[in-house]
Order: sequence, then C-alpha cells, then structure tokens
Amino acid sequence: MKRLFGTDGIRGIANQDPMTPLLGLKLGVAVGKNFAKSKGNVFVARDTRLSGPMLEASLTSGILSSGASARCLGVVPTAALAYFTAQEGGACGIMVSASHNPWNHNGFKVFSGSGEKLDPGEEEALEALIHDPGILAAADAIDPGTLQHDRDAPQKYVSFLMGCLPPGMNFKGFKVVVDCANGAASKVAPLLFHRLGTRLSVLSATPNGRNINDGCGSEHTDALSDTIRKQGADLGLAFDGDADRLTAVDEKGRRVSGDQLLAIFARMLKEEGKLGAPVVVSTVMSNLGLRKALQGMGISHVPVAVGDRNVYLEMKKRGALLGGEDSGHIIFRQHHTTGDGILSGLMLLRALLYFDRPLSELASIMIPFPQVLINVAVREKREISSIEPLQEVIRRVEASLGEEGRVLVRYSGTESVCRIMVEGEERERVEEYAQEIAQVVRKSIGL
Repeated sequence: MKRLFGTDGIRGIANQDPMTPLLGLKLGVAVGKNFAKSKGNVFVARDTRLSGPMLEASLTSGILSSGASARCLGVVPTAALAYFTAQEGGACGIMVSASHNPWNHNGFKVFSGSGEKLDPGEEEALEALIHDPGILAAADAIDPGTLQHDRDAPQKYVSFLMGCLPPGMNFKGFKVVVDCANGAASKVAPLLFHRLGTRLSVLSATPNGRNINDGCGSEHTDALSDTIRKQGADLGLAFDGDADRLTAVDEKGRRVSGDQLLAIFARMLKEEGKLGAPVVVSTVMSNLGLRKALQGMGISHVPVAVGDRNVYLEMKKRGALLGGEDSGHIIFRQHHTTGDGILSGLMLLRALLYFDRPLSELASIMIPFPQVLINVAVREKREISSIEPLQEVIRRVEASLGEEGRVLVRYSGTESVCRIMVEGEERERVEEYAQEIAQVVRKSIGL
C-alpha cells in the first residue's frame, strides 16, 4: 500500500498521482466516514494555488457524499482553519495547500476536531479507508450532507488575532513591511496590521494562482530586505504559501532565524510570567546556539523529531507554552494548537514594543553556531544506519567535533532528498565535514 502521509500531510504535483481529484474525493469520503459520528461540520480551506478550487471541489464532494456536512472557509491560513475547527465544533478540518512548495504542487493537511494535526495512528486509519477498493461505493444510497460557505472567515480570524494582545497596546509608531507570498496571508495579514495602526507596506498580496511563493515569501526575502532598507522600516515579516511559518527580517534587511525568534519570545514570556513550564520545545534541526541561549535564561530545551506536530505533542506533554522549528513554524500554545506565521509576526511586533530595542539587537539574544545544511537527491531511502560508509564518516566527524558540534543526517519527509546538517564552532571545518558526508551519500544512494 502506497504511503500517502508524510511529515506534514499529503503532498504532490497537482493533477498527477497521487495529488488528483480522485484522491480528494476518496479523502473526503474517508474523512466523512471516520468522523461521521460527530454532528459537526468538516471545515475546509485552501491557499491560492491554481489547483486549489479543483481539489477543494473534489474533497467537498467526497465529504457530502459520505453524509457529512462541509463548511468552506475559502482562502485563509492553515492556522485559521485549525482555529475555526476547534472553536466552532468542527468534526475535523482539511487544508488544501502545499505550504512553501511551488504553485504546481498541492496537498492536504488534516486536523482533528480539537484543531490538532492527526497523530500517526489516525493518519493510518484514513489511509486504509482511502486505499479500500470499495471506498466510493460505500457512499451509495446515503443522504448527502449540506455545504456552507463562510465569507467572513478572514475578518473573524483577524479579530481572534487581535484578541491575543494585551489590551491597550499601541503600534502606531512602527513601520512594518509584510510579504504575503501571494498566498493565504494575502487578505488576513494586511487587514491585521492595518487595524493595529502600523505604517504598513504590503508585498506580494495579489495572487493569480501561479505566483504563490514565486520569488517571494518566507523562502525569498530579497525584495523584502530591499524595501525595508529603502523605507527605513522597523521590521519585515514574510509568510509562506499557507502562512503557517514566518521569516523575519530586521531593520537592516537581515534575516532572523526561527531559533532566534524562539529565544526572543522565550525571554519576553519568561519575564512576563507567561512561559508556563520553563521549557521550550524545538526540533533536532535547531541550532546549538538556541540551547545555549535558553540555558542562560534558566529555561530547558527539549529537541524532538522534525515536524511541528511532534513539537506540539511534546509541548502538551511537558506543559510548555512555546515551541517551534528553525524553519519558522512557531507555536504559542496559550493561543493556538499549531504554527501560525501571522500570530508569530504579531508577537514579534509586541516584543519590539516590550523590549524597546531594534530587532537587530534582540536577535543577539541567541548567537547561532556556524551550521551547514546540504540536500542530496537520492534514488532510495535506505536505512541510514545500514549504510556503513556513511556511518563511518559520521562517527569520525562527530568524534572530531566533540561536545561543541553535532551531525544530523536524515531523509526529507516530503521529497526524495537526504539532508546533511553539520554544526560547530568553526565554519570552515563545518563546511568541509558537511561536504565530506554529502559525497559519501552521493556515492552510496545518490541519483
């Protein structure tokens, strides 16, 4: 049985197997059957990709044919879908998006009725239903469900975000530039930061179906940096296609890492007495500098496997209220169940006001260790522990780095890629070691 769910939902090139309308139809039926005992709607939302309406239509058709009802939110961020599902009694929620991937890709992210991403067992149950040859016939002779459209979802989500701020905060002196990636943030982000009273400039908020993430957004911040420098702005905020991650740019036009944002937020929340348990959760991809910075604040750092779902589960387990990924997925569990790039941007603006210091200075709360990441396309995903030449070079590099460095070699959950990360005190040595490991990967399993 072909595995559909990866690190963050199902993804692929739209209109090619598996990301076809047929998959959307089967997923809709499977979700309807799996959550049919609930009286709530299945909430559906999407980003701005050309294939979005097609997949949304097939998905909702499957939901309705199963006898369940659907409530379509239109184009809103993934975090908004999770919020409405949890707050308005949804049976579950499905986001049609491929996040930061190119316009011709798409995907499905599935959330439980509590607004949390499904656990592996729930995903396996859905996959079994999708692969069942009789999945579509099972919907025969069932009265179809009803379909509703919520046209006010963007405005209502902005109201929720505004409510995450302490009363009486004034941002009228701040110059802010937002890059909406021509994606799901295109309505919500400008509306929010206008309502906050900032002096706002908006980039890449005119989606046409093909320009999502195209030279803009969280992965491409050159235009954002240039605009900040030209306008003398205080802050730049760049979102990805479904706005669940944030890349911040300081007043000098320099990117601020997700780990640095976590360090800033940790200090602010601890000083305010709002951190909850003195713990911050992030993934194994986080820089060693984050652990060092948190230790200096008296905060424990807990690393988990890649994926914001893993971060959230560990946060719940430990009573942590802050966690995230260096890629920019940041979770404020006091307010939300999943990463929200726009909420993160809002909290960063609040941090600038709280500390009364420019972002370039705040970023120095965490000094990153030199880190090199190399992606190698692979023909197969053989167990890394079984590739002896690779294990040998990893052992040798780890021994050389000692306690002041580390090596992480893993496969991507969404692509046929092996990711090699090496971290240490001296950049030249780190780069040399990373290239050495990458060469062994290419010889062993590379394309």
